[in-house]
Amino acid sequence: MDIEVFKFGGASVNSAQAVQNMVSIIKNRYDNGNQPLVIVVSAMGKTTNALEQLVPGVTRPDEQTIIYNNLVNYHLQIVRHLFPNPTHQVYNSLAQLFAQLKKEYTSPQSNYNYDYDRIVSFGELISTKIISAYLYECNVENQWIDIRRVIVTDNTHRCGQVDWQATLSNTSYLSNSLEYKKAIVTQGFIASAADGTTSTLGREGSDYSASILSYMLDAKCMTIWKDVPGFLNADPKYFADTVKIEQMPYDEAIEQAYYGASVIHPKTVKPLQNKQIPLYIKSFVNPLAEGSVVGPFSVIKPEIPLYIFKENQLLLSIMPKDFSFIAEDNLQRIFAILSQVGVSVNLMQNSALSFSICIDYNRLLLDRLIDLLSVDFKVRYNQNMQLLTVRHYNQKVIDSIVAGRKIYLEQRSRVTAQMVVNS
Repeated sequence: MDIEVFKFGGASVNSAQAVQNMVSIIKNRYDNGNQPLVIVVSAMGKTTNALEQLVPGVTRPDEQTIIYNNLVNYHLQIVRHLFPNPTHQVYNSLAQLFAQLKKEYTSPQSNYNYDYDRIVSFGELISTKIISAYLYECNVENQWIDIRRVIVTDNTHRCGQVDWQATLSNTSYLSNSLEYKKAIVTQGFIASAADGTTSTLGREGSDYSASILSYMLDAKCMTIWKDVPGFLNADPKYFADTVKIEQMPYDEAIEQAYYGASVIHPKTVKPLQNKQIPLYIKSFVNPLAEGSVVGPFSVIKPEIPLYIFKENQLLLSIMPKDFSFIAEDNLQRIFAILSQVGVSVNLMQNSALSFSICIDYNRLLLDRLIDLLSVDFKVRYNQNMQLLTVRHYNQKVIDSIVAGRKIYLEQRSRVTAQMVVNS
């Protein structure tokens, strides 16, 4: 079977009209069942952001109630447009999910990372129930699959590491499902931890989910449908004159994602590269346009600087209290604490007396991180920072994006320059 894997992000399903557009793209490729499809869907719109606020301890109970009610109303508004018949079974499915969500977010606070996964996972479960039901309404037979039955991770919550052996053992279940129905609808981002609880693959991890499934099924290709025309050399939020990359080597795409390119999740490309599966980035606004392709190319086309900006960063400087040097034993303790708290490092640099890291700001995790570090170290930090990364840079490019701002931390290699500046 020539299987294709489609991944649709939150922007592509953020309204009833967007869902209808998505289904038209699927029907165009589905070809009356002659083209087997695996459809991986994210939470609708900004649902994940809202669900993050429902994690116990993040907001007050009265604020949680407002957020919850807004989420219910947002999804019901979409569903009422797609399913005018109020007795349609999808309403009952959603009622059960929303009741379960309310039970979960009002339960006692446990561990932030564990709580995060059990709450935030509802976004994908809700969206895929809606998408699957609407595809049936449009005469596209499909099977809804709980991806937690397929993808297995370790017990690390909020950024689970895939257990490939356990996951690959579920390949026959996936293949049999695709034989039964030529289209599968499933969730991105979420998975099952080794202990059976819900885990997630890291923020924006739906791309990675689709990549895992592509690897498992030896897919012909994988396509990510975005609100941009392809892989751009910069985020349009920051640059008016962006350039679409026509083709990109696997290794370059891995580097881009590692440094924070928002187009794809950092772990997406490697499974595709291992089986030489091409990755297409296409526009759901203009689905017939060429888009971009990541594959076994030797060079990037066109060869121009590539810009990646990460906002809401925190620059943390860690120094021994006893005036000793930052040696291996100190670094070992620091990394053990970072791992314990669940903090990922975006940039690091050490000198004789200090170790500096740039991380995503998270108030709850920051308080715990500083408490643990402060036992043995002095800690100072700067908030509201921005991490700038430029691939294939030159000095003129660096000067233009820094724009006279103070550089707090800087690293350069032959290909990549990174700077931490005021936001």
